[in-house]
Amino acid sequence: MPSARTPAESPASLPTEGSHAARFRKTRVAHSAALSEDYAELIADLLQTSGEARVTDIARRLGVSHATVNKSVNKMKREGLATARPYRGVFLTDAGVALAARVRARHRLVVDLLLAVGVPREDAEQDAEGIEHYVSEAALGAFERFLGKQRDTGIAAPIGPRIL
Repeated sequence: MPSARTPAESPASLPTEGSHAARFRKTRVAHSAALSEDYAELIADLLQTSGEARVTDIARRLGVSHATVNKSVNKMKREGLATARPYRGVFLTDAGVALAARVRARHRLVVDLLLAVGVPREDAEQDAEGIEHYVSEAALGAFERFLGKQRDTGIAAPIGPRIL
């Protein structure tokens, strides 16, 4: 005989079908954009630190094949986020630079929040890689307000620079 569920194990009431579908649609859109966002952020970092973003460097840093990088860069080119020429590496368009800045700011904010609640730095960095793509603007605003209040009261020291 199946055991009765405790309140913590019982599912909450289901949202309406429309609301439920909207939640999953938002997640699918975020999932689709996540790859371009990760590439834009990495390409910007490589350009800033070494002056170039070669396919081979991108592949090594993301742990993927050259073919995977070429496919993703071609998608970014179609989206107007990047340009690339043979033997010259990958460059971001103005739209790609703006995307990289937004993603980097989101990433830093999520890392800062995770650190503020006691997550170890390496775990915070790894977790932020996923969370940053799916968190809403409302949640980001709440994170910022929470961290600001902590800093204002001296509970937590500033954790690092952010570009907002």
